[in-house]
Amino acid sequence: MKRLAPLRVLVVSPRRRWYQALAEALRHLPALRVLPQADTFETLRRLILSHHPDAIVLDLAWPADQLERLLDDLHEHYPVPLIACGDGRRDGPRAMLALGHGALEVITPPRRLLLTRWKRFAAELAARLRQAVACARPPQPPLPAPPDGVAWSFRRAGLDPRRCLIVIGASTGGPEALKELMAHMPADAPACVVVQHMPAMFTPSFAASLDRAGPLGFAEARDGQPLRPQMGVVARGDTHLEIRRYAQGGWYVKYTHQVKVNRHCPSVDVLFDSAVAACGAAAIGILLTGMGDDGARGLLRLRRAGALTAAQDAQSCVVFGMPRVAQELGAADIVAPPAEIPARIVQMLQHRRPSPALIT
Repeated sequence: MKRLAPLRVLVVSPRRRWYQALAEALRHLPALRVLPQADTFETLRRLILSHHPDAIVLDLAWPADQLERLLDDLHEHYPVPLIACGDGRRDGPRAMLALGHGALEVITPPRRLLLTRWKRFAAELAARLRQAVACARPPQPPLPAPPDGVAWSFRRAGLDPRRCLIVIGASTGGPEALKELMAHMPADAPACVVVQHMPAMFTPSFAASLDRAGPLGFAEARDGQPLRPQMGVVARGDTHLEIRRYAQGGWYVKYTHQVKVNRHCPSVDVLFDSAVAACGAAAIGILLTGMGDDGARGLLRLRRAGALTAAQDAQSCVVFGMPRVAQELGAADIVAPPAEIPARIVQMLQHRRPSPALIT
């Protein structure tokens, strides 16, 4: 059997002790080679030219101007899978900058330099890096804008946005996929509830980035917040978020517990299962790129409840894990790139008989 070459990982960090803690933890893992520290632009270029790393781990602790320059250079000249590491809520703007420049996700390392904690963190990081490299695809050209005068509309498709709810789940690669999805969402869309696997310190900034991405007004979800059309909420990154129904009709969101489900908190399956109970056929479920299978079975349960469901296609996924499982289960009515999903949903609504609860 042919032995696979070790995965070459370049750690880009200005902090010596931080690099040493991560490098030492990663060196305990098989089939992984940690390259010397890239702590200057010159060292970064030299290591890329001499070692051709397969993946990059970027410490967000760089000064802001240097961080943006680093991200620009890497995105343009060496676009291999990149995962960013941020230490706290103050790194929120830096995290959004990294995600906007092609980082697959932003994760939080241990605060203390204890080897046992760093080993656990390194094992999870290595799994994400291997999956990202295995599923790496070349950058896709931007999609053309729709023709002038064309505007998709839920109301024109016969759906009352007040009587429907969109629930969305995503993981690795999800921030960019969600921005594409929201950039093409009709302005009269129902309320959207999003679970994106992301540390809690970054979800407020991520919600703000979605607010800028399209016509819906986005914010991090507040406990007990009512859901109304033309708004979107992102689950806080450390607690499960569920949909609840008012006795008189309509919905609100409720934070519940912090026990991991499918290795995640918040979990997409928890959100989707709550939508089955609270919305049934009045829900629209969308599952985007991500590692593992969180949300796949919940999407199937939504479809069986009469909801319209969609999953991201393999070609546009950064990691074709969650949508792949959903498609294998037969959970998706629609399979398409994120930018096309809203139009495909409206088209399906126009051609299928909607539930009486959804009709304008």
